Amino acid sequence: MAQVQFYGTGRRKDAVAKVFLRPGEGKFTVNNRNVDEYFGRKSLEIVARQPLELTGTSGRFDVLVKVLGGGVSGQAGAVKMGIARALVEADPNLRPVLKKAGFLTRDPRMKERRKYGLKKARRAPQYSKR
Repeated sequence: MAQVQFYGTGRRKDAVAKVFLRPGEGKFTVNNRNVDEYFGRKSLEIVARQPLELTGTSGRFDVLVKVLGGGVSGQAGAVKMGIARALVEADPNLRPVLKKAGFLTRDPRMKERRKYGLKKARRAPQYSKR
């Protein structure tokens, strides 16, 4: 018998999260590690769990996440979006709630490219009269 699972992709800055929701008792693993062990900071764990808490489905699904790229904060945002998309796939009735909370909207903010003649995107070399 094939196992039922729901998939969602989340992106934030340079981070990409592939999220699988499977019916279960609420295990949450990121890159084969427990979520609190992976993110370290409680605030990032809370960000990642927000869609489950908002919809009240935290005990209904096991969450398996493969996340790569970016930093831990971007990864937490990517996981949040991936979970929200997978929840909509699991139950389309949750879409208005998640949409209103802004969990289905891709955050377009990216790191600005470096321009020639500058040290960083906007940081100019130090100026000296002599």
